[in-house]
Amino acid sequence: MKPIWIVDDDQSIRWVLEKALARENFATRSFANVREASAALEHESPQVLVSDIRMPGGSGLELLQTVRDKVPGLPVIIMTAFSDLDSAVAAFQGGAFEYLAKPFDVDKAVELIRRAVDESMRGEQTWDERVADAPEMLGQAPAMQDMFRAIGRLSHSAATVLITGESGTGKELVARALHRHSPRANGPFIALNTAAIPKDLLESELFGHERGAFTGAQAMRQGRFEQAENGTLFLDEIGDMPFDLQTRLLRVLSDGQFYRVGGHNPLRANVRVIAATHQNLESRVRQGLFREDLYHRLNVIRLRLPALRERSEDIPLLTRHFLQKSARDLGVEPKRVSEEALAYLASLPFPGNVRQLENLANWLTVMAPAQTIEIKDLPPDLGPAHSGATDLAGGGAVIGAADASLAATAPLNGASPTAQLSPAGGMPVAAPVSAWEGGLRTEVARMLRENSADVMDELARRFEAAVIREALDFTRGRKVEAAERLGIGRNTITRKIQELNLEP
Repeated sequence: MKPIWIVDDDQSIRWVLEKALARENFATRSFANVREASAALEHESPQVLVSDIRMPGGSGLELLQTVRDKVPGLPVIIMTAFSDLDSAVAAFQGGAFEYLAKPFDVDKAVELIRRAVDESMRGEQTWDERVADAPEMLGQAPAMQDMFRAIGRLSHSAATVLITGESGTGKELVARALHRHSPRANGPFIALNTAAIPKDLLESELFGHERGAFTGAQAMRQGRFEQAENGTLFLDEIGDMPFDLQTRLLRVLSDGQFYRVGGHNPLRANVRVIAATHQNLESRVRQGLFREDLYHRLNVIRLRLPALRERSEDIPLLTRHFLQKSARDLGVEPKRVSEEALAYLASLPFPGNVRQLENLANWLTVMAPAQTIEIKDLPPDLGPAHSGATDLAGGGAVIGAADASLAATAPLNGASPTAQLSPAGGMPVAAPVSAWEGGLRTEVARMLRENSADVMDELARRFEAAVIREALDFTRGRKVEAAERLGIGRNTITRKIQELNLEP
């Protein structure tokens, strides 16, 4: 590990930190001013940089900016006077990891530096994983190889694509791959589940609205077509789109123009549309539930994504991948699966498809008692006595793929911490509240074993960061809406974003 750099014109501060960090087996290097530290950054970089904010010949904020330019991602701790609020705010706005108020408690300073080191190590690991160029999609089965070849053939095309397949097979993954390998890859990828938006709001979601178009429309709002300009718009569950909106969508696909709700001026749409459905659109056309002309507009190129039972040879590969991913998301050691258990999993039908398998991997990461998973460690309804596993339609295991961060998972319907639920009428699993509390207790135990300081403060900080980050992702960065969703004040969320260094 690289040394911790200390930059301060006060020799006593440097000496105290050097001795305290040496007791914790951290190597250090000290500088008396910003100029020396900046010169050293030309040739090497530290694991963490700790700098005073006010020094002769240059400030810590200037050094912070230099670090951001030369070593992005390096955690920087700014030391400042306790009453210097403006400096603290400026430090966070400049991207500091944290600020340390003077005079400080040495033990707390060391703990803060240790946290920054952990953050730095995680950042390096994440970068290594990106460099490893993990595949976007996995599959050795012939049906998946055909899918990969089709994506390759479409890489120079902007044609409309219709993706069909059962729920949980990964249709959005295919849509994202089509976008990434298309001429529009530099444009936005916008996804919309048309079945998840109420009919009264779906038109505005798609096409936007003008100010005053309806009650509550206090400002003009862009719709998904405008947001996806020069990129790709993915319309999931297109088979559930209301019939009258199908007419408006057909018009956009036909002449490339649309109107915002309440608008009078036509807007051009330079958007590639990829649609997906788990339903039989031909049958819905015959039933009069889906427009035949829209069906033919969407069905320019059709890709069928195979069910997991049709590619059972991929189950061992996917199981290992999802266990690695789940362990990385939760910050724990990845579980291993015995060959017997892998062979048994490959024999199951998995009606919930890849999504069900991913949820199972999350369940095993949290709930399996041993590091090596045997058949006996699988959820009861997946055991040999229930090998049909037909109760798992829809694939809802314990933790959704989007909920892998246990700290951000909320209790459902007031379930007690020890409640046992069945996801779709069968498999007894820990309720979501039990799952995230179990993960929390595991993390607490680890921190206690390692004699971590300020366990409560550290976990509370991480919990708040996870909750606020998820809320901001959900609202696409709109802070006021995120605050309303979380039930906190807008000033509170602004302060928390600064305190937790969550600004993008």
